[in-house]
Amino acid sequence: MKTLNIAIAGFGGVGRTTAALLLSRRARYQRLHDTQVRLVAVCGSRAGLADPAGLEPGRLERLEAGLSGPGFITGSGADVLIEAGPSDFRTGGPGLGYLEAALAAGMDTIVISKGALVHSGPRLRDIAGRSGARIRLSGAAAAALPTLDLVRHSLAGNEVVSLEGILNATTNYLLDAMMSRGLGFEAALDEARAGGFAEADPRNDTEGWDTACKLLLIANFGLDGALEMRDIAVQGIQDVTPGMIADWTARGLSPRLVGSLSRSEGGLRGEVGIRTYPSDDPFAGVRGKAKAIRIVTEAMGETVAIGHAAEPLATAAAALKDLEHLLAAGRAAPSDAGKDPA
Repeated sequence: MKTLNIAIAGFGGVGRTTAALLLSRRARYQRLHDTQVRLVAVCGSRAGLADPAGLEPGRLERLEAGLSGPGFITGSGADVLIEAGPSDFRTGGPGLGYLEAALAAGMDTIVISKGALVHSGPRLRDIAGRSGARIRLSGAAAAALPTLDLVRHSLAGNEVVSLEGILNATTNYLLDAMMSRGLGFEAALDEARAGGFAEADPRNDTEGWDTACKLLLIANFGLDGALEMRDIAVQGIQDVTPGMIADWTARGLSPRLVGSLSRSEGGLRGEVGIRTYPSDDPFAGVRGKAKAIRIVTEAMGETVAIGHAAEPLATAAAALKDLEHLLAAGRAAPSDAGKDPA
């Protein structure tokens, strides 16, 4: 039986949920993939824990101070890094350092936080290509909604003509609350904060930046694009007024914050902003914290997927879906590693 050692960098709610789900699935990995999967290291920003024989659930409650950082992860004996730390697309940190070190060491990486891949995606792909490592990022590209799986696998061989996605659960909840219950923006935001799914500082969500990050990852890692954040026109929902809500209601339209991609002679074009949909459009039925994606290809027409799952479990499951793909594929040859980053 083969052995695969896993490390997790970033041990907040998502990282801990991923660890628990991983350990609960060990029998599955043995049965289906003939592989003993061991969690050999975890760390947060200041503390961590490591054991080459594998960590059990009861040992993960008390981390040891000082066991943290890229060197701690690369020295742990892990074959795969799951990066689940905080995300900052403007600097790439703190995940960027972990990913640079892991990929340079030839470790496959499963990325949950978006920041490093948005900030330095081409460079990280180059590092992976040189070392033979693989990058997977379902958790970063809308988590439980299968965005990358659709464009790279389910629709393989087809040219994507256009794509649009409701990719941020918080903004979809806010717009739905404003439309269906007449709440103002601030009241809806307070409700979302009380429910635990809106950040204390929600501007990355409400101003459209989170949607733009996910859109960029879909474009670059799913459609082989070369977009930078400056290439995407971004507008959010923070300026929605009661008058706009009344107008949309009177016309029977449902507003959604949508990230869209279209093809032109210059390549992919990206945009984030509010679009409105009539009641018979599938996007009009995407309510609350649900997400959705619509992809139009030249040969297979229109494909729509809608997802609504509880966090952080959904994101953890998306990351471990990537692990299943890695296990099923086996170790990639170095010459192939940089060609299939998604």
